[in-house]
Amino acid sequence: MRVPGFLRFFSALFGDRLRLDGEIREELRSHILHRADDLQRHGLSHKEAERRARIEFGGYEKFKEDCHEEQSGHFLETFWQDARFAVRLLSKSPGFTGIAVITLALGIGANAVAFSLMNALILRPLHVPHAQNLYTIERAKAYDISQSYPDYLDLRDRNRTLDGIVAYSITRAGLETNGKASSAWLYQASGNYFDVLGIQPYLGRFFHSSDEHGANSAAYLVLSYPYWQNHFGGDPSVVGHMVQVNKHPFTIIGVAPEEFRGTEMYFTPNFWVPLVSEEQSGGWFDLNKRGSRGLWLAGRLKAGVTPAQATADLNSVGAYLEKSYPQEDQQMSFALTRPGLIGDTLGRPVRAFVTGLMLLATLILLAACANLGSLFAARAADRSKEVALRLALGSSRKRILRQLMTEAVMVSLIGGSAGLISGIALLRWLNTWQPVPSFPVHLPVAPDATTYAVALLLALGSGLLFGMVPVRQVLRVSPYQVVKSGTIELGGRRFSTRDLLLVVQVAVCAMLVTASMVALRGLVRSLHTHYGFVPQDALLVETDLNMAGYEGDRVATMQRRMVDTVEMIPGVTAAGLTDRIPLDSENMTNSTLVFEDSTTDLRISNAAADTVALNISPGYFRAAGTALLAGRIFTAHDDANAPLVAVVNRAFAMKVFGAFGSMADAIGKYFKTAEGTRIRVVGIVEDGKYKTVAEGPQPAIFRPILQSPSSATWLVVRSGRDPHGMAVALDSGLRGLDEGMPFSIRTWTKELDSALFASRVTTVSLGILGGLGAMLAVTGIFGLASYSVAKRMREFGIRIALGAQRREVLQAALGKALRLLALGSGVGLFLGILASKGLAFIAYQGASGDPLVLAGVVGVMILLGLLATFVPAFRALGADPLLLLREE
Repeated sequence: MRVPGFLRFFSALFGDRLRLDGEIREELRSHILHRADDLQRHGLSHKEAERRARIEFGGYEKFKEDCHEEQSGHFLETFWQDARFAVRLLSKSPGFTGIAVITLALGIGANAVAFSLMNALILRPLHVPHAQNLYTIERAKAYDISQSYPDYLDLRDRNRTLDGIVAYSITRAGLETNGKASSAWLYQASGNYFDVLGIQPYLGRFFHSSDEHGANSAAYLVLSYPYWQNHFGGDPSVVGHMVQVNKHPFTIIGVAPEEFRGTEMYFTPNFWVPLVSEEQSGGWFDLNKRGSRGLWLAGRLKAGVTPAQATADLNSVGAYLEKSYPQEDQQMSFALTRPGLIGDTLGRPVRAFVTGLMLLATLILLAACANLGSLFAARAADRSKEVALRLALGSSRKRILRQLMTEAVMVSLIGGSAGLISGIALLRWLNTWQPVPSFPVHLPVAPDATTYAVALLLALGSGLLFGMVPVRQVLRVSPYQVVKSGTIELGGRRFSTRDLLLVVQVAVCAMLVTASMVALRGLVRSLHTHYGFVPQDALLVETDLNMAGYEGDRVATMQRRMVDTVEMIPGVTAAGLTDRIPLDSENMTNSTLVFEDSTTDLRISNAAADTVALNISPGYFRAAGTALLAGRIFTAHDDANAPLVAVVNRAFAMKVFGAFGSMADAIGKYFKTAEGTRIRVVGIVEDGKYKTVAEGPQPAIFRPILQSPSSATWLVVRSGRDPHGMAVALDSGLRGLDEGMPFSIRTWTKELDSALFASRVTTVSLGILGGLGAMLAVTGIFGLASYSVAKRMREFGIRIALGAQRREVLQAALGKALRLLALGSGVGLFLGILASKGLAFIAYQGASGDPLVLAGVVGVMILLGLLATFVPAFRALGADPLLLLREE
């Protein structure tokens, strides 16, 4: 029978080892016998001659190890011996081992999470064939990827460097299957979408350009794999079935592959429909309007074409568009960006945030290595006698260093495993996290093989890095001096490299603590600021009447019925409608250019302001809690037959009309829209927050929804009743109006979670990193103080014997560590104040000069210093002069 290869390997390995041990024993025995015979011939007895011969040849184990050093193939055995010895030593020092493992777990876990975020959002390409050749097309000067359908057609047909350009948009529609209506998210995509991306269907087929024959000519629907599984039970027979999209019949023709989630990484759609069916699936038809922008474009480079060449080609098309359509197409220069993050609109801040997070995580890991280096140096000082005895008994410095490195690598592997396990748990939670309740956000950050490989490399590299710190001590140690004095004595500089690393690490910690406190302070303020509306005690009902098949005048009729029905519910004090709410994450970019009434040239450059625009019902301001400063609010008479009117906020009145005095001066004045329509101001309300909580005063206009009709409907309901009970009553009342109308109900405070998402993520991230930095600062200062105390225990014993006071002993023991702590804290606080200025864009009202922030940072660093120096101080004060001098 043939013996397997791995058995032959181990048999040869251990067989050779046994054979070599036998040969060494025989060789040693032969030499001892020959020497004993020589000594007997010189007059010694047989017993005395053998004893003398054994002394001359030295220990058997040393001789055997020297022989093994000269042989090849002994690495696994010696490593196994070193590993077992390291396990025994680490198990005898559970405190040291626990601190070391936790320190590494924090550093490597933070890096694993940060790298997975970077890998998913920056490094990893979209899950499409040849993703490296796919780019998002955006307008370079405006950092805007929104294009119109006519411009898309010109770019698609006139360029010479792209193998295809696709257009798509994201919207929501009502999907009705088997009589049940629900709200669903979808891509409206050009007919060549799947062909250009190179995607093959999992089931059925995709739609193609050949299916498009004009508006509403392709009522086809492709399901995403998760939606097919969750809502259709994975039934393959659904292909060919008809469903209702916004009350229009669509035929399911296929299912996308499981791994394909569209061309935006953060968004998981339920299905795809052809863009030419926009009117049926979205409720509007803007494909013929060159000035109507809302499509996102992506293109694939032709073979051999560089991004720079493609950009120049697209810019030539842009120049043609500017010349041919000066009114609609301005600033038509283009740039190619990485797809998946809405071009640079979302990509730039995400890349900056993730890169910064990775940099901070790397600094934390380096700080962890510096801390562990100090701990291992202190441990080497405490084990100086053991090392000296091993050297005196004949062990080589190389073997001792190898054993120390094995111990360090084992600590790093254990800590890395613990950190990776914790990081994986966090990443899996992030992968299923739904930060925006009304939007299907998906963060594809599940760990993959790359994450595991990086964590392993970080663990091994960290172990080698901090394991090399005590090398100099071992190489310079004198066994005679150590056995005599009991410690390793090293001449040192007043400020060593290790001290510099500690200062840097404390500075990083103080910077992170400062930034996290600034972010936390800003978040607390944002929760208590005034938004221009009062979210407490208000519920929101969100729907789009297009999803229920309402069009034209039926939309306004249904909206009026909704308000009337809600107002009759007991406990409702006010109700109103708007087509979008302030701080709505789905409509943050909605804006309207306005011009002074005297302006005749309505080019963009002549605009008086770029304003936020909302269309509302008469009861909106009362329901939202928005204060009226001057003039009047709308009434039911402000309809399509009445003169066009608007209510503006204070910022609009000051910017457009120069109303710096009395707000009433702006009442009755006119402004123009980009279409040249004149609108009269009838009221002024307080300023608010419309796009982000961190923004300054923004001009805003409110128009009667009867004069600017919209099927998008947010019903604002103010009530003093319990939110759950009110939600049940609202659901019952609205279902009675139309059972097939999909809508969602939530509190306004819950809806604000989306607006505060960036602030909260920043605060939590900086808080976690600040906590990690604080823990590492404690271990770093502890390591330095412990090392200093371990080296100077005899000195402290002598000081105590000579009558030194406790304060003097503490100053001698911990003075250096505390000075380094103060220096690092000062530098870190300064850097944190500088870095925190950038947080104003995310953390609303986050002021680094806030006295509470400064006092908090100082208090935290003092507390960290006390925690880190408590044990070394206790040890220094506990030095026994008699015991230490007796060792001399």
